[in-house]
Amino acid sequence: MQGADKGQQAALDGQDLRIGIVQARFNETLTNTLAQHCLDALAAMGVPSHQIRHVTVPGALEVPVALQTMADSERYDALIALGCIIRGETYHFELVANESGAGVTRVSLDANLPVANAILTVEDEAQAWARAAEKGADAARVAVEMAHLLKALQ
Repeated sequence: MQGADKGQQAALDGQDLRIGIVQARFNETLTNTLAQHCLDALAAMGVPSHQIRHVTVPGALEVPVALQTMADSERYDALIALGCIIRGETYHFELVANESGAGVTRVSLDANLPVANAILTVEDEAQAWARAAEKGADAARVAVEMAHLLKALQ
């Protein structure tokens, strides 16, 4: 187990990583909270701010294409998707949640690049607020850990 602990500690050192973040502006107050906690966690892991590219897009459906463009640039060790989809009265929620999630996963697999998906899919605003801080920070940790893992596996 000691080796696993050392690997975990090394995985959380982000000083040499380049990270791309794509944030949806829809439900912007919530996604700003996700982004702030994500950026704070990246800073805590040593990722220099000049090695982070943070862009915004209109909504969750636009996140995958921005991620794909970043992945295609081959400038990033990991990417992070941030957004918030709140259930409404129509089927639109399922469409946006399913398509944005599938798009994020496809970018990761097609580019062989870690993409931490922190696009919240929730029933109401209260659920979103309950998850925003934790999920933003968690996305940062996932991105750093997976960037190190993929480098080690290559």
